[in-house]
This record gives sequence, structure tokens and C-alpha cells, in this order.
Amino acid sequence: MSIRERLSGNEAAAIAMKQINPDVVAAFPITPSTEIPQYFSTFVANGTVDTEFVAVESEHSAMSACIGAQAAGARAMTATSANGLSLMWEMIYIASSLRLPIVLSLVNRAVSGPLNIHNDHSDAMGVRDAGWIMLFSENNQEAYDNTLMAHRIAEHKDVMLPLMICQDGFITSHSIENIELEEDEKVKEFVGKYQPEHYLLNREEPIAVGPLDLQAYLFEHKAQQAEAMKNAKKVILEVSEEFEKMTGRKYGLFEEYKLDDAEVAIVCMNSTAGTTKYVVDKLRKQGIKAGLLKVRVYRPFPVDEIADALSHLKAVAILDKADSLNAAGGALFEDVTSAMYVNEKHVPAVNYVYGIGGRDTKADDIEGVYNDLIEIAKTGKVENPYRYFGLRKEAK
Repeated sequence: MSIRERLSGNEAAAIAMKQINPDVVAAFPITPSTEIPQYFSTFVANGTVDTEFVAVESEHSAMSACIGAQAAGARAMTATSANGLSLMWEMIYIASSLRLPIVLSLVNRAVSGPLNIHNDHSDAMGVRDAGWIMLFSENNQEAYDNTLMAHRIAEHKDVMLPLMICQDGFITSHSIENIELEEDEKVKEFVGKYQPEHYLLNREEPIAVGPLDLQAYLFEHKAQQAEAMKNAKKVILEVSEEFEKMTGRKYGLFEEYKLDDAEVAIVCMNSTAGTTKYVVDKLRKQGIKAGLLKVRVYRPFPVDEIADALSHLKAVAILDKADSLNAAGGALFEDVTSAMYVNEKHVPAVNYVYGIGGRDTKADDIEGVYNDLIEIAKTGKVENPYRYFGLRKEAK
């Protein structure tokens, strides 16, 4: 039976970690993710878990310690944000290339500089091609649920890749919401024990981890990583189906909100989806057929499924909470439009970069995007596909 609670997103993530009871947690504090290891350290101190908690001197060391622990045969977790993830950058790639299913809670925050501690997705977008599975969370419940599913996905024999659970800094990480927690024993049974096939402390099978990998083999090893990422899509759906049987909460690769009969729609991730749902409901009452596609699984990117889900629209807007600074739109926009192109689905598409550095995203802003889409739908033409909203005019 689920337990009704009121928790912040950080508390929810920490409680999920407590219920999982990993072998090793290595972490270094950074706003706004600091509370996750802070809360978890109290569980270690009072004996609620038997995790080895390693207080390291930097985020680079945190990921290094997780790599060492996971390679040795232990289940390892950590948490970070923004510049902390940047400091991990070298080890982020090493974790995935070594096929180590480490789980990381990433509380999204703007990457410096200039220094900013508030939310956007520049940290996650900076490592989107690093070989990690990436799950995004609209609210505290999803942050908790995604964490419970993470090890089952990452540790699957056909995957064996690290996974990060993203949630919006301060917006969900520090906001308190009603949440349904699962009983400890149910979580323990669902997650199961980590039973690696190959690991350093197995004296029956001596192995090397991270050897020099030159022209003869590296290409093949990278192709194996790519295949594992493809496999992850099927595994994510299988694990989500089992999770639904346990909790009644259903998750897919993405969520379609009033999208079936929509004529115009927005594609976005994380907490912005909640604001967008409010606007969709408002517009529906006015007779406007607005819809939403909320991306939950960003890596592996559900190319064919998203293209199919958007194919009937008259116009679509893709919202990016990070600017790729490439004069050609944000990363989510590139992925969605690429998916549409290769699947020969021709829908007028426009990109909006928004919310940089924690700039407020208001319902009026979202409604303005839908109004733009209505005009595009009339003509089928997009005069300027690369746009902003919430930006002061003098800054353009």
C-alpha cells in the first residue's frame, strides 16, 4: 500500500536512494542538489542503510569513486548539478564507456559562466551524447519513481549503461508536493540485488578495466555502446510496465497530453510540462485544439515514436531550456526535427529557447507560443524557426 507524504524533490530522491540502499554513495555538495546526499547521509549516520558514504573533495572524485566501486562489483549512486557535472565531465564519459550502471541524480541548473545557481538544462544538454541514459521528471513524484526504476534499467544485461535522473533545480528540488511513496520491502523486491557478470573483485575471473583501446577495437566498442542504448528503449518500457503493476502509475517514453486530436502542440521536458498542461486545459475550453508531448526519455531518444505522435499536427513548437549557441536552435529541437525528417513526417516546426538562468516561465508565455502556432497552422509557413520567449526585448 502506497504511503502518502509531502516532500521536496530532493527529499524524494534521497528517500528513493534510502529504499534502494546502494553499496556506495560518493558525493560533493553543490546547489541545488546538495540536499540529496545531505539527507542520505543522515540515513547512513543513523544506521537506516548500510551504504558506504564517501565524502570526496570534488565532483570529479565523486564520479571516480563511483566508477571504482561499480567496477569492483558494488552498486553506486551520486548526485550533482551544473558546474559539478562539468567537473565530472571526463569521468562521465569513462563511466559509460566502461559500461558501468551508475545512477546519478542530476538537479538541473545553469552552467557557469557567469555564475548562476538557478534552473535551466544546460548541464544535461552538455552531456547528452556522453552515453548515459537520461530520464526527465516533471514533478517530485516522477523524480522518485524514475529513481526507483533506474537500476532495473541500467543494470539490465542488454543495457549496462549509467543513468541520470533529471529534475528542475529549485522548481521541483526544493518545492514540497504531495507524493506517493512505496513501502520499503516492495521497493527492495522491485529493485533487486546487483549481480554483475564481470567485476574486479571476482578472483575467479581476473579482468582489466579501462585499458588502452586503440584503432583495432575502439570503433567496435563504441558500436556496442550504441547498440546498448538502442536496447535501453525496450528495457525502459518493460520496467515501466512492471512498475505500473506495482504502483498503478504509468510511464512511457513520453507523455501525450490531449495530443490525439490536437492541431497544434508543444514539446517540452521537466517542470514546464505542468505549466503547459494548465494552458492546454484553458485553450481547450476556448475550443482551441492544443496538445502537449512531454519527453520523459531523452536518451535513448524515441525517434520513430515521437515522429509518429506528432505527424498529424498542423504546427508544433519545441521548447529548449538551453541554447546550443549554434545559430540553429536548441538540442531538443534538433532531435525532434531530425526524427520528423528521417520518418518523412512534414509538420511546420518552430523552436523557442526559454527560461535561461531560472527566468520565470509563465502561463502567458506558453499561451503566446500556442497563439504563434495557430498563425503558423493557417499558412503552413514558419518565417523564423529560431525564437525566444521571456527574453527582454533590449537583449535581442
